[in-house]
Amino acid sequence: MNVLIIEDDPRVSSFLERGLKAEGYRVRLAVNAAEGIAFAKELAKELQTEKDKAVILLDVMLPDQSGLTVCQTLRSSGIHIPILMLTALSSLEDRINGLRLGADDYLPKPFAFEEVLARIEALGRRSITPAINHRSSLKVDDLEMDLETMKVTRAGKRIDLTAKELALLELLMSSPGRLFSRERILANVWGTNEDPLTNVVDVYVRRLRNKIDLEGLQPLIHTQRGLGYRLELLTS
Repeated sequence: MNVLIIEDDPRVSSFLERGLKAEGYRVRLAVNAAEGIAFAKELAKELQTEKDKAVILLDVMLPDQSGLTVCQTLRSSGIHIPILMLTALSSLEDRINGLRLGADDYLPKPFAFEEVLARIEALGRRSITPAINHRSSLKVDDLEMDLETMKVTRAGKRIDLTAKELALLELLMSSPGRLFSRERILANVWGTNEDPLTNVVDVYVRRLRNKIDLEGLQPLIHTQRGLGYRLELLTS
C-alpha cells in the first residue's frame, strides 16, 4: 500500500517515513502543501490503472497553506484517497472542521507509531481503489454531474457544493432509485461506520436537498423513514 506523508517537520516526517518503510509501505514525502497536492494528484492517477490502495497522512500546520485547505482542495478535485489528519490542534471544533472538509480520520500529536499503523490499516481496509470509469458524467432527469470537473447543474443552472456534498451526491447519483442506508452513506462518504457528529448524514442530506430540490422543480432526493435515502425522479 502507498502512503503519502505531507509534513514539514523533519523529525516527524523522518520518524514516520523510516517506520512505515520498515513495515513494507511505499512511502512518498512532501514537505509543503503545493508539493503534497501535486504528489496526491500523481498518486490518484496511478491508482486508476493499478490495483492498489493508498492513504494520505496530512499535517494541519504547513508552511505555505493550511492542511485543511489542502484536504478541501483534494476532495474538490475528485481525489478520494483516505486522509488521516495529523495535528497538535486537538479541540472538538478542529476535529469537526477536518471531518467536514473531507478528512477520514484525525490523530492528535504526539502519537504512538503503533496507533498510526492501526489507523492506516483501518483506512486501507475501507479504501476502494478507483476503477477505470469510462463515464464522464452522471445524469438523473435534469440533474447532471461532470465527473471530470465535478461541476453540478440542474435545469442548466450551476449548483455550488462542498466536497462532502459532492461526494454524497455522486454516491446517490451512481445508482438512481437505490436506497442508501445511513450506515452505507457513512462508510462511503465519511469512511467510517460510526457517526462522528450527531446526525451528520441527515444534516448533509438536508443541505443537499436545499440546493438540489428547488421550488418549481421536481424533488429528486427522497427519504424512506428509518431506512435511508434515494435519489430518483418519481413519476405519477
